[in-house]
Amino acid sequence: MARVEVCDWGHVGMFALEDTMLRRMACVVALFLIPLLASAQTTLNGAGSSFVYPIMSKWAGEYHKLHPEIQMSYYPNGSWPGMVLTMAGMIDFGATDAPVSDAQLAKATIPVIQVPVILDADVPAYNLPGLQTQIRFTGRVLADIFLGKIKNWNDPAISSLNAGVALPNQEITVVHRLDDSGTTYIWTDYMSKVSSEWKSRVGQGTSVEWPVGLAATGDEGISERISEVKGALGYLQLSYAQTKKIPFGRVKNANGRFVAPSLGGIKQGATTAIGTQSDLRVSNGGASRTNAYPVASVTWILVPVRARNHKTDKALKEFLAWIVTDGQKYAADFYCSALPTEVAAEAPRVLDEYH
Repeated sequence: MARVEVCDWGHVGMFALEDTMLRRMACVVALFLIPLLASAQTTLNGAGSSFVYPIMSKWAGEYHKLHPEIQMSYYPNGSWPGMVLTMAGMIDFGATDAPVSDAQLAKATIPVIQVPVILDADVPAYNLPGLQTQIRFTGRVLADIFLGKIKNWNDPAISSLNAGVALPNQEITVVHRLDDSGTTYIWTDYMSKVSSEWKSRVGQGTSVEWPVGLAATGDEGISERISEVKGALGYLQLSYAQTKKIPFGRVKNANGRFVAPSLGGIKQGATTAIGTQSDLRVSNGGASRTNAYPVASVTWILVPVRARNHKTDKALKEFLAWIVTDGQKYAADFYCSALPTEVAAEAPRVLDEYH
């Protein structure tokens, strides 16, 4: 078995692993992955988005049935570590719920391709016992709540959207992520689109300076906080809210409809755009469609342009080609939406151009 004497990765390209938590994550990934490299089979080592972990496990299992010689190892340590480790060449692929920017791509030690693999959504999840009606929100109201401007559930800004609903005279306790998170990127990206004040004061990112609220780590931490605190409002990915049975609201889209995040609505919120580097990008620019859910999200697989060897390169390309085709049929089982057909059709071409 392979042995690690020292785990000190120092600096990885533009990403300095000075943060103690990230350094420890990197060490754990090393200890988790290195023994697998000794296997006679081809093992694809990945890390990143915790959201994609359940369906990634399903994909890995089903693909292994078809190709017993291919093993998959995936460590769900978050979107940001997934980006860092992939662009440092330390793993075969990463997964992220936040797209890698052109500036990050330009500075990466190893260039990567971004391939979308699944669609999901962020939802406004809350704890209001006894309330049976699904609360309606606009993007502006959500932004004002997270800015600390709207402080109570029966504030006129909320009650005017929910005629006939007996909203309680209850303080709103905002709950947000403490750790770097693709889920946070999705939420703050939406806030920045619907509120100029949010954009100028807070902005978007995997981690931001929150004006108000309680912090929690991971989707598990967010869901626990919401469940514990009466009057809490936070953000979760749809799949997690559904699994944990946490109530969530409807959000008004650009077409003027208050929509719940159905799988069809998430797909309507996705459009295709090809970047200048031929990286496949997906955004929720189609949110004006009738039933489009406006806080749609995408999970990308990050693939290094320079694979560690030809065998790994071929195996990863074939695995991703399977994910975006046959693998999409498992999406609904995990409260996710399959990729639009035109997006899925482009992924193998983009991979072929770079490998």
